[in-house]
Amino acid sequence: MSEDQKRILETQLWGIANLLRGKISADDYRDYILGFIFYKYLSEKQYLYANELLEGEEVTDYKEVTDTDTLDAIKEESLLKLGYFLQPKELFSELAKKGNADTESESNYIIEDLQAVMNHIEQSTMGTESEEDFNALFEDLDLTSTKIGRTVGARNEVIVKILNHLDKIDFKLQDIDADVLGDAYEYLIAKFAAGAGKSAGEFYTPQQVSKILAKIVTTGKTKLKSVYDPTCGSGSLLLRVAREVEDVGEFYGQELNRTTYNLARMNMILHDIHFREFSIEQEDTLENPQHLEKRFEAVVANPPFSAHWKSDKNPLNNTDERFSQYGRLAPKTKADYAFITHMIYQLADNGIMATVVPHGVLFRGAAEGTIREYLIKELNYLDAVIGLPANIFYGTSIPTCILVFKKCREVDDNIVFIDASGEDHYIRNGNQNELREEDVENIISTYRNRETKDKYSYIANLEEIAENDYNLNIPRYVDTFPEEESVDLAEVSERLVGYDNDLEEVNNEIIGFCTELGVVPPFKVGEDGE
Repeated sequence: MSEDQKRILETQLWGIANLLRGKISADDYRDYILGFIFYKYLSEKQYLYANELLEGEEVTDYKEVTDTDTLDAIKEESLLKLGYFLQPKELFSELAKKGNADTESESNYIIEDLQAVMNHIEQSTMGTESEEDFNALFEDLDLTSTKIGRTVGARNEVIVKILNHLDKIDFKLQDIDADVLGDAYEYLIAKFAAGAGKSAGEFYTPQQVSKILAKIVTTGKTKLKSVYDPTCGSGSLLLRVAREVEDVGEFYGQELNRTTYNLARMNMILHDIHFREFSIEQEDTLENPQHLEKRFEAVVANPPFSAHWKSDKNPLNNTDERFSQYGRLAPKTKADYAFITHMIYQLADNGIMATVVPHGVLFRGAAEGTIREYLIKELNYLDAVIGLPANIFYGTSIPTCILVFKKCREVDDNIVFIDASGEDHYIRNGNQNELREEDVENIISTYRNRETKDKYSYIANLEEIAENDYNLNIPRYVDTFPEEESVDLAEVSERLVGYDNDLEEVNNEIIGFCTELGVVPPFKVGEDGE
């Protein structure tokens, strides 16, 4: 599929999303639109796979299969391959067709049927390997909610309209790479994030920032055994990492928000990541980590900035290996270093970790200063500090930076500092600042080549950082202030003489005018008439 066709698909899907825009909140219509797109995707995958299994059989169109033994056989294979099962009558196109019926003999009421289908998708996985990945996956699609209509009839009308519009779009799953529909899905998530205000940061990292993180953690690698995001949101950052290498063996993530957790699982499945290849869990990462026994080759994250956590209320934190070696716990009102040390704990010896943090992490003292010094002085894990433009994330305008960590650094006697926050390194796009492709590439090449560039980057040795008391504030290392122009003293002196001559001529003219008018000059005249 060409880029033009992909853009057409994105436009079509966003057009359907706009059917609800202005009628209900952005967060709510996001859940309905993305949920229905996901249902259509599952349906088309089931239809195509069932037809593959029916090749050479008497009935070759899955929609026409009625034989119980055949359906049981298709179900068994589908659960192994797809992780779920849909009967022919449960396919998206069949429900959309019923929604179009509007005769005296046939009703177009589909809400109960649609709810039953979504329940059955989840139920079909019970007792199988994929049960956890599909459990309560559609719980945010409340078809009885008055948010989409005050009456049952009004709700049914809205749902029928959405399904009809979606049914006209051919996802062409048999002809295109999985990333095409996935890209369109990501496009919608980004559009919803742009309109979601402060809550957007809970589920989406801007694409260009994701690209920087992904390129950093895949430096020098063509394949990854595993990638992990402890605050994975919609899963977009995990999926972005996969684009930078030939293959990722396993994807791991954890997300606190239930709705966002559901979105992440949908996103993984829709990008054709097999259910055996990902594990997304819903829990508080700091209080109840779900993958603690594992070590990951790549770790990426955009944790909530300066979040509160129960550092002082859980006595186990003082002995928790993720936090205990640093001498102090991260402040209860600023969990940034709790997330950092958690990720370092799960980073493999050959791995790279890149995380977005607020600038305060670079220079705040007290407990954070102690942890920061230990990371640099005792462990020597910090590899780079990359400053980003302000107002680049949805929901916050504060400037942010990326910290890069390695347990086994190839160059272990210095740290790369990059200041990509200047006006020359981004563009303005509406209300947001945005990194261009060339800005991303400049950051990545500077990091990988460990280059010092005037007004942009600096390679600081560890002694210099120690002299700064382990303060990592970027302006201490990258001088971005404009140089003062040199002053030519001879030229200035000549100009001053010229000013004196000009002043003398003006004064003489004033004296002449005053004499003609018979008034005293406004300044004292010397004995020599000057």
